Amino acid sequence: MTITDEDCLAETRAFTEQFEAAAVNRPARGQAPSAATLALLRRNRLGGDTPPVRLPHAQSRVVEGGVKLRTFVPDRVDGVYLHIHGGGWAFGSADGQDERLWRLAVQARLAVVSVEYRLAPEHPFPAGPDDCEAAARWLVEQAATEFGTERLLIGGESAGAHLSVVTLLRLRDRHGITGAFRAAHLLFGLYDLSMTPSQRSFGPRQLLINTDSLRGIYELFTPGMDVEQRRDPELSPLFANLAGLPPARIVVGTEDPLLDDSLFLAGRWQAAGAPVQLGVVAGAMHGFTLFPLTITQREQQRERDFLATA
Repeated sequence: MTITDEDCLAETRAFTEQFEAAAVNRPARGQAPSAATLALLRRNRLGGDTPPVRLPHAQSRVVEGGVKLRTFVPDRVDGVYLHIHGGGWAFGSADGQDERLWRLAVQARLAVVSVEYRLAPEHPFPAGPDDCEAAARWLVEQAATEFGTERLLIGGESAGAHLSVVTLLRLRDRHGITGAFRAAHLLFGLYDLSMTPSQRSFGPRQLLINTDSLRGIYELFTPGMDVEQRRDPELSPLFANLAGLPPARIVVGTEDPLLDDSLFLAGRWQAAGAPVQLGVVAGAMHGFTLFPLTITQREQQRERDFLATA
């Protein structure tokens, strides 16, 4: 395991400590977020306390199956990136990161297609994965017509990284589709819903997520399931057969309760035969790319470089 960005550690640690100290001013998620907390989290941008900026040149559309997409199409398109947002399967939205996704589209020369998948608890598993699968199948069939390219990429953050892997596995297992997506970009994802050791041992630290809040979002997404049921490979890709998946870039911070998820997945992904780039960012907490840090600027550049050249 190679740890990156140690030269930024002082800045990164100072931000993490400040964020933890300000926990009293943030909505308490606990083991099961209240309806009021969910409403607040859904209204504001991920990791913030204000609504997201929505750009007028991003387009919303509905494709087969009623799945809603938000598209960002620059003047030059060399590929299509299927983006799946994070938010614990219960908040976040396809129009919650317009500025970042538009920059990615322009700088990496990609049409970015973000999925507005249905959210828990109103729509628990398998609704969200069903929508992501439908969006991916639509792109496999229509990308050449819609965007002039068959070069497809997939990725997301947190729950979106989980859904990206689940989508690739569904394409392979349900439709016999492998190789359509050339690469996967997976930021601080959850890959074992029965909880890896780092998830269990993280404890009550008041960062973006902790052990209790993870238990809470798992209950929202998979209500009534026990630990053994959450080990099902359809839910927890860490237990799946990963053969036939594309090259991947997997990123996590050292202060993320999901650290083990990324380390274990990277090992299994590579053992299954696909190249993996593993990035472990020194001192970074879960969701660090949501905040104005040096490591965020660097990570966004690495993401652009990976997706532009994959």
